[in-house]
Amino acid sequence: MKLFSSPASPFVRKVRVAIRELGLTDRVEEVVIPTTPLASADEIVAANPTGKIPALVRDDGPAIYDSRVITRYLNDLAKGTLYPQARLWEVLTLEATADAIMDAGVLMTYEVRLRPEAQQSQDWINAQWGKASRAIAAIENRWMSHLNGPLDMGQISVACALSYLDLRHDARGWRTGNDALAAWHADFITRDSFEATKPA
Repeated sequence: MKLFSSPASPFVRKVRVAIRELGLTDRVEEVVIPTTPLASADEIVAANPTGKIPALVRDDGPAIYDSRVITRYLNDLAKGTLYPQARLWEVLTLEATADAIMDAGVLMTYEVRLRPEAQQSQDWINAQWGKASRAIAAIENRWMSHLNGPLDMGQISVACALSYLDLRHDARGWRTGNDALAAWHADFITRDSFEATKPA
């Protein structure tokens, strides 16, 4: 199998972390594809008509895409425990919350990097940050007991989302007022799977 990826994408990173946590590094080739939101690479479009990464090209079926689809597929393939049935809805909700933080962070980045300065909207950027900061506060206030439980895809997703904010929006200071989450994140990212997938 081949994973079409880009090193800085938080959605790609969560898949790459899952691959390592599930012991699938020998079964999935990670292929970096130069692509942008304004000009999707042909290989990506062939695998995912929306032109978005990540996409997983399988040996025995059509390519699949969207990070949540890919991670569930890989978890089933490895007979893993990243989506435990007893906590499935909590895991999926936490993963969706983390993905919303990623979405907001990526849109903030695109607004600055892809639009001419005269067309950039600070109101839009602030609105995206509002979504991210509310989601972070919700995790701090409602989900810390879950984050401190057995490893699952919700935890991986939250760590990838927060690490992306560190990479692209560190000046926003997401840790302020979120002391428990900040301490959890500092410990979680010492995992080998995170060290191995850190953007260069």
